[in-house]
Amino acid sequence: MAEANMDQSKPQPPRMIDVPAQVTAIEPVRPVRIEEPRATGGPPIHPLAAVLLLLVDNLWNLADWMIIDWIVSIPLSFVMVFVPAVFIQRLLMKDRWLRALGFAALLGVVAAVPTSLTGTPVGLAILAWTGINRLIGKPLAK
Repeated sequence: MAEANMDQSKPQPPRMIDVPAQVTAIEPVRPVRIEEPRATGGPPIHPLAAVLLLLVDNLWNLADWMIIDWIVSIPLSFVMVFVPAVFIQRLLMKDRWLRALGFAALLGVVAAVPTSLTGTPVGLAILAWTGINRLIGKPLAK
């Protein structure tokens, strides 16, 4: 009886079952569109967003002198740069939403400062960095 218990406690190899292989047709599946991240190393902000910053920053120069209008001009300056810059960064620079929102918020905050001492130099620096040729349509040299 002790020998019978020993035989049962030994691990037994699995039983193999011979089943013929079946051939099934594979249906093509639409490929999933994966967004290609844009190449790194280039300027992070599109020149059009920088021009927008320059225009809005200088558009509200009158608000520099009328402090009472700041309650309207500061939020309006932010919105006028933020909203278009999100779509410029998303569609033209092919940034992801969070990155586009981040750069647009940064540009909007710079535009909302109620003097031209911040937005104009920042906008000109971005334009110099990205190159005005890219805005005109000439490709950047690699």
